[in-house]
Amino acid sequence: MTGWISYSQRLLRLLRRRGRTSQEAEDLVQEAFLRLHVFLKEGKEVREPEAFLVRTALNLSVDRYRREHGNLYVDQTLEELSLVDLAPAPEDMCAAEQRLERMRQVLDSSLSPRTREVYFLQRLEGFTYEEIAKRMHMSVRTVEKHVARALTVLLLERQRE
Repeated sequence: MTGWISYSQRLLRLLRRRGRTSQEAEDLVQEAFLRLHVFLKEGKEVREPEAFLVRTALNLSVDRYRREHGNLYVDQTLEELSLVDLAPAPEDMCAAEQRLERMRQVLDSSLSPRTREVYFLQRLEGFTYEEIAKRMHMSVRTVEKHVARALTVLLLERQRE
């Protein structure tokens, strides 16, 4: 008898972890045990009673969820469905392009060519400070200063907007 109680406790925990309330889990476990009893009463063999109970309880849980939440599928073909376009609106794209152009102009007019190159290597090309320092024959600290200068110019421009 303690084996069946142990099965029952495990099933309850399993169903609770899967989102069922205590009452729902108890109902589903009771139904699973009832189905096992009926199955055995009909003279059918069950080699793994615990596996039978787990699978039955999970199936019952899924069936109950489907009954409670209705059909999860739509009866339309893909061509009939209206799809939402998640791309930015044309006016947003235009505004972003204008901001990028304004930032490029600010960088060109406010920074030295060397600072611009360091900034673009770091931001656009993805180089590390160490890689930039080696490539441009400067110290890492100098690279940091160039990047900080470019970021300051961009931040000040952004605040003016």
